[in-house]
Parts: sequence; structure tokens; C-alpha cells
Amino acid sequence: MATNYLYSIRDHQFILKEWLDLEKILNYDRFKDVYTVDDVDAILTESFRAAKEVVAESNDENDTIGVIFDNGKVKVPPKMKEAYHFIQDNGWGSCNSDKNYEGALPRVIYEAVLEYIFGANEGLACYYMATSGATELIQLFGDEHLNNLFAEKMFSGKWSGTMCLTEPNAGSDVGSMASRAYPTDTSGKYRIKGTKCFITGGEQDFTENIVHLLLARIEGAKPGTSGISLFAVSKYWVNEDGSLGDINDVACAGVEHKLGMKGSATCVMNFGENNDCYGWLLGSPPDEDGRAAGMAQMFHMMNGARLEMGVGSMAAAGVAYYNAANYAKERIQGRKMTDPKKGLVAIIEHEDIRRMLLHQKAHIEAMRALVAWIYYIMDVAENSTDDEERKIYKMLLDINTPIAKAYNSDVSWILTGDAMQVYGGYGYSEEYPIAQLMRDVKIHSIWEGTNYVQAIDLVGRKWNIGKGQGFAYWLKHIEDFIEKEKNHPYFSREINILTAALSSYKKLKDTLSSYPQAGKAEFLGLYATRVLHATAQLLCGRLILEQAIIAHNKLENLPEDHYDYPFYQGKVEAAKYYLRNVVTGIEAVTAKISEPDSSPLDIMEEAFFA
Repeated sequence: MATNYLYSIRDHQFILKEWLDLEKILNYDRFKDVYTVDDVDAILTESFRAAKEVVAESNDENDTIGVIFDNGKVKVPPKMKEAYHFIQDNGWGSCNSDKNYEGALPRVIYEAVLEYIFGANEGLACYYMATSGATELIQLFGDEHLNNLFAEKMFSGKWSGTMCLTEPNAGSDVGSMASRAYPTDTSGKYRIKGTKCFITGGEQDFTENIVHLLLARIEGAKPGTSGISLFAVSKYWVNEDGSLGDINDVACAGVEHKLGMKGSATCVMNFGENNDCYGWLLGSPPDEDGRAAGMAQMFHMMNGARLEMGVGSMAAAGVAYYNAANYAKERIQGRKMTDPKKGLVAIIEHEDIRRMLLHQKAHIEAMRALVAWIYYIMDVAENSTDDEERKIYKMLLDINTPIAKAYNSDVSWILTGDAMQVYGGYGYSEEYPIAQLMRDVKIHSIWEGTNYVQAIDLVGRKWNIGKGQGFAYWLKHIEDFIEKEKNHPYFSREINILTAALSSYKKLKDTLSSYPQAGKAEFLGLYATRVLHATAQLLCGRLILEQAIIAHNKLENLPEDHYDYPFYQGKVEAAKYYLRNVVTGIEAVTAKISEPDSSPLDIMEEAFFA
């Protein structure tokens, strides 16, 4: 069995109890009579135990058995079924997305739960996260009738949900979709016809019913994304008393044979092959100009899924790192270059192994800080009673969502490769966990809008959100930190690096923003991904350095033999590494954009095949 679920809750304890102002979140009306900071340790411990003892036990079947497609039916590995219901029944799953559930965890605490479960079995996590997102859409945009039909059983996990967006001939180009909806004599009820692909959980055998949140164009609506509407399409027709009726002309035509996450059913779904598929419209029909609200509604679920991809990517890299570090400590091979007479040593003593391990640790802690801070922002945006604060935090949430999704998923693929390199030849073997982790993590840079889509979203839209006000707040978050810590006696080198990176980034932004008016708009696309990475590195540098300052203060009051001394010392060194080796690269990106290289645009298409 290759699965070896190694993880730690200590960094989340630090984030929630020592770094972020959790009291602010817990004082909101929704949480103030439910949770206190004293509950954090128990929540982290129990959710981690559920991940380790139940979810991780299903991960080998996720990889070795996978899903089985037979005559329109999909079978999921037995242990994955058991783990799915365990998570849902014990309150770690979809119920946390229910705005009416009094026991729901704050988003920033639930991020830790997500991380543990994603790390334990990514293929399983996708089922209930899709259910959570689909049910949130029904709760937010469906009327009382639809909520009564679907919400309770979906939040409980008895029924599952999906997001049906992609079509065979319309991937990221959603506006070209061919699915259609036709009005019936019943208000809000439409006949649905179309095909969707890459549908996670589109068919499976562990819930009584599956409710598809499906995008389609109502007859007569505008072309493009502005004319798309959103529908709840149930696998079985749901009667008014909540009972299940006949099959709703929804059929699975096949499953994708994937590189990884083989236990997560990725389906091709046909709706209305026999002209007998019906769904309920969420919200209002298209207006007199043919404009509909479906795409805006679906973006709520997509943005939630994008953040989850940021968490899942980092979780996979985290499991790979902990395994690599453990292996490096135990694997005896070679002599130290600086002391060859010492004899054979554990490979963790070799310089390049230490570099690779710290490279992983620093990035993982930076990415974890990023997603935790974003979920904290989400808590404020959803619960603050201050209208102006909610507005600002909503803009910050919108800006940071593509950053977390794309940066974490791009980097995690590389970090997992570093973990494999630490193992050497054994890492490439299926009897160790890294091979599966690499296969599983790669999809995150493709899912929920490829990372190029996220990068274009950042430079094309998010830089200008609120007429530029939103990104001004984003920059101010870094500027204020630098001003506060500019004279720090211990981290002066790191503060100077961050200061230079901020100045360089502003130049980068101004230069790239000027290209469209100069008739060079193509450079936005050419450099967008590198700019997104630079944006993430700047923010992550600020966040991880703030954590390091807290950790350094702790170290000054602890003896070296204290059990927590290695944790705090590790956070300090990880921040130093990230600032000195990663954030310094922002200036190089700025230099490239200042004198752009057009060779990828100038090369003849035929030359790629010559």
C-alpha cells in the first residue's frame, strides 16, 4: 500500500491562535455563542483524526480500483463510499456550507479541515466539495420551493450535487455552449437538452440522488455568456412531497480515464436524449434584452471551487513534503562532502537535500498562509456588520481567488517533484506515495478554469476592480506592513527585499497596463502567468514574514530544548528562505516586462513543427 498519510496540525494552531485575529471572527453573531478560541485544538485534532483514520484508509482504492463504468452505471471503491458518509454524518462535510446551520465552522477554521481531508484522499474530497458548492447555489439563488425540494438532503450528504458547465466543444469558452432549455406550462420548470463533460460525480453509487447545477441557454436568450441561465436538474425527478420519482432522462455516457484521482468519477453526461429531462430555473428568466443571471450565479460556485483547488494543491504538496522529510531522516546513504571521514549519514545531512526540503517547507507555509488569510477575508466579507468593511473585503476576496488557485496549483506540481527527487529512484516507484500524489495534484492547474484563465482574470479584471480601488487596498496591505516593520532589528534584510519587490511590482503593473493603449495588448497574455506568480510571491512574502516576526518573538523567550523551539525556528528560517530565494525573483520579471520578448509571438506557426 503506497498511501502514507503524514501531516501536522501545528501550523494551523499557529495560524488560528497566534497569527490571525480569530476573536474578530468568533465575535460575529453567527459564531459568538457557538465557538471560542479554546475550541480550536479540539476541532483540529478531531478533523485530522478523521482524515487519518478514515479518509486516508480509502486512498489506495482511489488509485488502484478507481471508478468502474458499466452500462451507464458508475461504481465507486467501497472504502470511498464509507469515508464519504463518515465525513458527512460527522459534520465535517457539506453541512458547513449551510448558512442556516448553527454549528457551521468559520471559513478560516474549516480551511484546515479541508486541507486534512484533501491531503488524505483528493479523489474523495471532490465529491462532497461539489455537493457543498451546488447546494450553496440553491440556497442563495433558489426560491423557497427549490430549497424545500433539495437543500436539506444535499447538505446532509444523502443526495450529492455537481457543477455542469463544460461541454465537448465549449471548454473555457463557456459562451459557446450548446445546451438548451425550453419553457413548459409550469412556471420555473424547463425542458433541458444537452451534453456536459468532465463532470465530477456526475454518476456514482453512494447517494440516493444527484442534483446537477447545469448551465443552459433558454430559447431566445442572448448569445454568449450573458444569455446563460442556471438550472437544478435532478437525476431522479423529485416529487412535491420530497420523494423520488422516475429517472429524469439523465444518463452517463462514460467516464474519463485519467492520469490521477481515479476514484473520482469524471463523467460525460447526456441530458434529454429522449426529450424527457426537466429542471428548475434558479432565479429569474432572461430579461427583455435576453440577458440572464446563470453565469454570475455559477461563478459563486466556481470561485469557491477555485479556492478549494488552492487548498487541495497545497495539501498534496504537504503530504509529499512530510513523507520526503521523514524518508530523508531515515535513509542512510553517502558521506558528507565536508566530513567524508564521518562515515555514512542520513541523506537529510546532505546540502542539496536540505535545500529541497526547505524549498518545499517554505512554499507550503507561504501557500497555507495565503489560503488561510483568504478564508479569513471571506469570513469578514460574509459576516461583518460594517458595509464599507464588507465592500473592501469582498474586493480583496475577488482579487485573491485566482491568485490562490493558480499559484498554489502551479507550484505544488513542482514541489511534489522535489519530494520525489528527495526519494531518488524509490520516489518513482509505486510502492511509495509520491507517484500517486503527483498524478493526483496535476489536475488542479487545469480544473475550474485553467491557470491562464486565472492569470488573464487578474491582469484584465482584478487589477481594475472597483475602478482600481480594490487593488489599491491590496497594495496598501503590504505597504502598511512594510511601514510598521521597516526598522525591525532582526529581519532588516527581508524587509529590504520586500520593499524592493513592492517597488518593482508597481513598475511591473504600470508597464504592463500601458501596453494595450500602445497597441501591444498581446503582451498581457504573454506575461499574465508570470505576473500572477509575482503577485502571489509578493503577498506570500508579506504574510510569511509577518508570521516569522511572531515566531522570532516566541524564540526569544524559549530555551532551545523547549518542545516548540524547532517549530518557531523553522518558521523563521522558512520565511528567510522564501524572501531571499523566491521574492527576489520579482525584479527579474519586471525587467523582462520592461523590455518584452516577442519571440513566442513572432515565431511562425509552422516552425513549431519543423
